[in-house]
Amino acid sequence: MKSIIQTIIKILKKKYLLTSVLFITWVFFFDGNNLVDRASALRTLHQLERDKKYYAEKIISDSKKLEELKTNNNNLEKFAREQYLMKKENEDIFVIIDKNKED
Repeated sequence: MKSIIQTIIKILKKKYLLTSVLFITWVFFFDGNNLVDRASALRTLHQLERDKKYYAEKIISDSKKLEELKTNNNNLEKFAREQYLMKKENEDIFVIIDKNKED
């Protein structure tokens, strides 16, 4: 009688183990909200948040530069000379590239 009960308990334990393994496998890989896709979505979310912060800072700095260019003609001339290599007549421009500086 004891061996029958022990055999039944072993089978039930294996069923629960098998069911648990199947459930965990299903949740990790096959479910609509599986953990693999969820981890990928979280990585994408964090990257997008970093991008959002970068572009917000870039907008602020560009807005300040634009305001400076609109209010001061000397700054406008300086910007045109530096960014677009514009020059006055009878003037030579020498462009020096710093190889150590990364953009």
